[in-house]
Amino acid sequence: MLKPPHQRYNHLWVYNFNTTDIGLIDDPDHIGTWIEDDTAILFFHHDKKELVESIRRKKKAEIIYQADLDYRDWEAGLEITSFTVEPLRVCPVWEQQEPEKQQGLIDILLDPSVIFGSGFHPSTQLCLRSLVKLYREMDVQLDSVIDFGTGTGILSISCALLGAKEIIGYDYNPLACSVAEKNIALNNCQKTVSIEQVNLLKHLPSIQSDLVICNLYKGLLLHLFNNPEFWNASYYLISGFIPGMEEDLLSALPMDNLNLIERCSEGPWRLWLLEHK
Repeated sequence: MLKPPHQRYNHLWVYNFNTTDIGLIDDPDHIGTWIEDDTAILFFHHDKKELVESIRRKKKAEIIYQADLDYRDWEAGLEITSFTVEPLRVCPVWEQQEPEKQQGLIDILLDPSVIFGSGFHPSTQLCLRSLVKLYREMDVQLDSVIDFGTGTGILSISCALLGAKEIIGYDYNPLACSVAEKNIALNNCQKTVSIEQVNLLKHLPSIQSDLVICNLYKGLLLHLFNNPEFWNASYYLISGFIPGMEEDLLSALPMDNLNLIERCSEGPWRLWLLEHK
């Protein structure tokens, strides 16, 4: 996450350790630590060879790989700048002083950090358009929302600003949970949105909600689809997959209990809006 003196992301220095036992990193250039499986990936704004070497010696660990790259390359070449899905306008925090307030637009400030699902990816924008349609065009009551794979928290925040009363965002990545909580505070949504860390492959939270959002990878979607307890919500927004994955995903849906309301795309990315019968 951004903290003084840094005001935006330009270049990333990445160090991947073969252990999660890294300890507290007290350095102003430290962006965050991504914990995945049995490894820790440290992100910095500048080269930190000496610090990283001292951590390696202290923890008796090894560095699996290290790299430096432009922030835009980390974001798959996407330009991280303000965009609008009316009435939502998403602004990275380094542009928050630039856009002027426009009547009818709802501004969302976002620190995308180094989290997947930054909000600027086509599948996330597909979800935003569908959320606007649900809350502004369809005559449905969606007070409670579950957001699986919340990432930066952008979809949870959007639901809150569009009118949902209770949203829980879940993510397995502790760094994503921290970033989402920061973004929730930036947008004054703390009373409506909460974040919880969960491993969906091991535990499925209670699905007693009006809407479930799943912008996830194919393997995790299949895992969820095959669990009957997953299908207890009224509506489902499913995204994060491309055409070559659709056949397997469709065959896993319990269509006797579902209506496919909408199927849309953005580039190679697909989204379904499903209604429980």
